[in-house]
Amino acid sequence: MRRARAFHTPRLVAELYGTTTFADCVVAARYLLGRRDLVQGPLIAEYEAAFAREVGVRDAVSFASGRVAFYGLLRALGVGPGDEVLLQVPTHVVVVNAVRYTGAQPVFVDCELDAYNIDLEQAERRTTSRTKVLVLQHTFGIPVDMDVALELARRRNLLVVEDCVHALGARYDGRPVGSFGAGAFFSTEETKTISSTMGGMAVTDDPGLAAALRAFQGRCAWPPPAQVARYLLKLIAYHVFTQPHVHPYVRPLYTLLGRSERTRLAPAATGSDERSGGRPPDYDQRLSNAQAAIALRQLRRLRRNLAHRRSVAETYRGQLLPQGFDLPQPPPKAEPAYVRYPVRVADPDAAFRAAAPHAVLGGWFSSVLGEASSPAAVGYEAGSCPRAEQLAGKLVNLPTHERVTNHDVEVILSALASTATPRTAT
Repeated sequence: MRRARAFHTPRLVAELYGTTTFADCVVAARYLLGRRDLVQGPLIAEYEAAFAREVGVRDAVSFASGRVAFYGLLRALGVGPGDEVLLQVPTHVVVVNAVRYTGAQPVFVDCELDAYNIDLEQAERRTTSRTKVLVLQHTFGIPVDMDVALELARRRNLLVVEDCVHALGARYDGRPVGSFGAGAFFSTEETKTISSTMGGMAVTDDPGLAAALRAFQGRCAWPPPAQVARYLLKLIAYHVFTQPHVHPYVRPLYTLLGRSERTRLAPAATGSDERSGGRPPDYDQRLSNAQAAIALRQLRRLRRNLAHRRSVAETYRGQLLPQGFDLPQPPPKAEPAYVRYPVRVADPDAAFRAAAPHAVLGGWFSSVLGEASSPAAVGYEAGSCPRAEQLAGKLVNLPTHERVTNHDVEVILSALASTATPRTAT
């Protein structure tokens, strides 16, 4: 008797939506169908309290996005015209915009090439009498060297704000990132460690700062019900579209739906006005109850989520390091929580092409200011941060989410190994 030939379904790992489950989609559908507590409801407060416990801080205050949480933190800290805020590149344009919207001046600081985080020596050199805030971005979930950073802040009398949008669950010296500075902000946008399609959180241990954040939250508008419904529809649809055995067939549709506002299931994470430094009219917005319900479910699964990401990242590192690839080198006390695993390669386009039949690699920080129509439009001077500019042309981001299997890791690693000289020029 002839043995039946095995049928192998094509598999394509997407770069996002790897944290949602079918049960999350069921909850989203219930809110869509019932519309009860869609926008306002009790789960917002429950989610905020659970988030604060997870980060190890006194208070967490939710917003429509991480950028609004950051803006609210700056406002609550009294940042305004005449002040300067130190922040690294590469970063995202919306981080710079949040500083600019307060009237303060963003001061760009280069990164270090070991962990892609802020060059603290240069940050000190760029500190002036007007500098008020030092922003510490834990890039890709790699903690900043907090011992050095906090000593700099103490010495120069700077307020520390942690940018934890990549770093939920990361630790430094056994302590969660987000618990070190005056305050911190997180994101639950669709590409992050947990996802509510869009969403953000500001956290602090300072009761006075928390009260100011609550006051700002109270002035923010509730999202329109139709917008929340579109976020939930997107979560459900993209949960299906990005399933590895479905994604090869629907990726063209997935790409088409994202091309214009008319066909998009939900508003783009970054609008055209934000890309050029403008401020959207509906910027100051709160998180909805339905989104809080989804995020809370995922927060409860965070330990499993993080364990998977760390296991995948360790495998990437274990196999790429002996081949001579340039990999991140976290500070000694850091415990990263890689939202994606960054690798410097000689030819990113070749890496994307090699992996394309099996996985969609991420392109975060292909520019010093992600998604900016032009870095100059928001005040960045070309040549001022040469290491970040060098890094921007060499990074690919490997997926770490829970849909990535051991076989996926092997295929991604094989694709990278086929893309010419691993080690890039420094």
